[in-house]
Amino acid sequence: MSLSYATDSAGAEKTGIPPGKPTSLGKQIMEKGTEMLQSLKPIKQMSQHACTFALYSHDMSRQIETHHFVTRLNEDFLQAAVYDSDDSNARLIGVEYIVSDTIFETLPPEEQKLWHSHAYEIKSGLWVHPRMPDMIVMPELKNLAKTYGKFWCTWQTDRGDELPLGPPSLMMSPQAAEVGVVKPELVKKRDEKYNFSRDDLMKSRIEIPESEWINPTADYWRQHNKCFEVDVESTDMKKLTN
Repeated sequence: MSLSYATDSAGAEKTGIPPGKPTSLGKQIMEKGTEMLQSLKPIKQMSQHACTFALYSHDMSRQIETHHFVTRLNEDFLQAAVYDSDDSNARLIGVEYIVSDTIFETLPPEEQKLWHSHAYEIKSGLWVHPRMPDMIVMPELKNLAKTYGKFWCTWQTDRGDELPLGPPSLMMSPQAAEVGVVKPELVKKRDEKYNFSRDDLMKSRIEIPESEWINPTADYWRQHNKCFEVDVESTDMKKLTN
């Protein structure tokens, strides 16, 4: 069973609010109470907000601005909830896992194909930390330049979807050539919002060392001109055994 969904870009001009009734006063009060009484520990571990861009693996002409709210589990592993903005009504559109080059090299080749490198994204001034000067986050940028990410998009808001529809889409990172180049108008809009200059960012990041080795199995499309797309098929259920 294959699933297909409308991709009318006109829907992207809608409010961005999913269909449904406005939140009642009673539920707002309840949620304020739970916020005070519950720990919400995983959310409170989010320690940084990064803004960058991502491209759909199966159609790299579709490019989106993404906002990653990052939790560090240790020196070699980060996880991020990805939103379509940093506004209070932002929609959760996916998740990204970020690993160091050390961990990435231990992954099987078939798994490595699903990941993308971050070196170009960092060095070229596309990955930014809104409202944070580069000089403050420079140590983190140097570390991120040596990492790899796997990003699954679960809500394709750029095509106007008012709900998260269909299977997840694998996302790729921007690159310097061919279809990996981010559209200038996207960068301009982002830089104007946060008062960044990509040219200035690139100059300030010259001191970030060039990666000695970027595993060519990552960014798989660059070497093989192939993409990955998830489909949904019906299958027999596994039988329960006693």
